[in-house]
Amino acid sequence: MEISAAGRLEVRITAADVGKRVSVRSMIEHAAPGEKFTDTVGILTSWDKGVLRITRKSGESVRIAESALVAGRLVPAAPARRRGPAASYDELARVAARAWPPVESERLGDWELRAASGFTRRANSVLPLGDPGVSLDEALDAVRRWYGERGLPAYVQTATGAEGAQELLCAELEKRGWVREVTAELWVGPLAPVADLAEPSGVVLSREADEAWLARYQRKGVSEVALRVLGAGPSVWFATVPGSAEAVAPAAIGRCVVDGRWAGFAAVEVDPELRRQGLGTAVMAALARRALDEGASAAWLQVEAENEGARALYAGMGFAAHHAYHHYREPDDRAFGR
Repeated sequence: MEISAAGRLEVRITAADVGKRVSVRSMIEHAAPGEKFTDTVGILTSWDKGVLRITRKSGESVRIAESALVAGRLVPAAPARRRGPAASYDELARVAARAWPPVESERLGDWELRAASGFTRRANSVLPLGDPGVSLDEALDAVRRWYGERGLPAYVQTATGAEGAQELLCAELEKRGWVREVTAELWVGPLAPVADLAEPSGVVLSREADEAWLARYQRKGVSEVALRVLGAGPSVWFATVPGSAEAVAPAAIGRCVVDGRWAGFAAVEVDPELRRQGLGTAVMAALARRALDEGASAAWLQVEAENEGARALYAGMGFAAHHAYHHYREPDDRAFGR
């Protein structure tokens, strides 16, 4: 916190600092004994009518009354990563999008509208990397029309917690009644250590998801559209650990997309009765070896914020969170008087 020469805490931010990273201390209303103040760090996304809104790295939006401010200052951009590969949000967002491509897409300025008959939000949401070329309200109206024509709800995918992410857009969407339905994180790590985690024996690699692989895949009733999404990408590999002769589905599966220096892991699933035997690790190791052979050196994956087991597993493999991403759904017009 900023401290004056006289030793007093000072508020050294103003409404002109909207869009910048700040750290503030504020008084807690109805605080418990010994908990008079709280500190908040994040992007100042608005300062209006005596209320500040700060968006934390996780995407959580915190509202603070101006009258409750005790101290505040600008803080530099988040420090460069000290573990794993360095990457910008823009680079990773584009790599992740190419690894899970839609069946249909259309440009709206720098925004990409994506659709795949409703198979996953990632393939059925707007990726807003830049300026849509029109006002935000006009862009959102166009988005809702485009998805409405396809019988789909409109979603906008955003990110927080990385340099160049979209905290301001998140705040604007929330102001307009868009509802955040899903939050997950994109993690990155070095690829070579993953390849060294286990021996690849017993893991079968293929360019296509066969019937056995699909029998283990958690999304049941996979359609032709889903198969097109799963099979598309710069260089796609599917891994399978066969089950017993009596088993209906494989013991474990996984998917990896190699794109330049990046290898993206997804759909790593293990028979619930065979978990904690290293099968998931073996799948990732085999896919990592193949990605290394194709020239990749860095890895990424996506994990839900509440999945503590997966987070602990991936942290042990050398992965760490890069940014959080969110899907905002269009508002219910009845609730907002439209």
